[in-house]
Amino acid sequence: MRETELYLGEPPHVANAGVGVHGVASRTDVFRLPELWQLHLYQYEAELTVDGTAHAVRPGRVSLVPPGSTVRFRYQGRSEHLYAHLRIPAVGPSRTVPVVQDAGLELPTLTGLFLAGIAAVPRTPERTRAEIWTALWRIAHLTPDTERPGPGPHPAVGAAIAYIESRLAAPLTVPAVAQAAGVSHNHLTRLFKAATGDTVVGYVRRRRLDRAHHLLRASTLSIPAVAASVGIPDLQAFNKACRRELGASPRALRGETTMTDT
Repeated sequence: MRETELYLGEPPHVANAGVGVHGVASRTDVFRLPELWQLHLYQYEAELTVDGTAHAVRPGRVSLVPPGSTVRFRYQGRSEHLYAHLRIPAVGPSRTVPVVQDAGLELPTLTGLFLAGIAAVPRTPERTRAEIWTALWRIAHLTPDTERPGPGPHPAVGAAIAYIESRLAAPLTVPAVAQAAGVSHNHLTRLFKAATGDTVVGYVRRRRLDRAHHLLRASTLSIPAVAASVGIPDLQAFNKACRRELGASPRALRGETTMTDT
């Protein structure tokens, strides 16, 4: 199966959403969900087969598998992805979408929607539905390279973004990102600026602070754990970065949740 029909007329019912970790106990998974759609946003490389059709999984790709499909994964090791299992009403407008496609420049937005939806699961399932519904609309309107009216962003930019998004907690350098994207340091710098309007370093800094802001407001992780999870383990540096980029200290940003929820 290479394509499926996605209906967008009503918010989906989210049966489950979270962070899936696979490839530890076994390098292979085979399963079938008779009544639920499977929506995955990947942070690893693997082989995926859906009803006998093979797909390549890599960081920055998203898959949408309809109910009743037999799915087989072959992992290369520990593999982590964001997921949601859904019931999607067959009403309203629909679009034919690839079962697996690259998120491209939409990857940061989709990652944020997934994380917000996952964080809302225990307390506000209505928000989870809204966040995942928005993600489905964006996924339904991802433009394949072959249909873009112009040349579009260079594939190296999408590869660089996928590499960055999957490694925000780790040290990141422009040469390492360029190597992962398959181009030279200078070439990536030019391509990235043209596609995003930002430098690679500026993009990494912004995405780390975006994710930190989300985790401070929507999770119960300690402030040191949040800092480490976005690649700024030095608490003094993290405090300065939050004040500079987000306008407040980590403790004050965490307090925004309390004021909003009461």
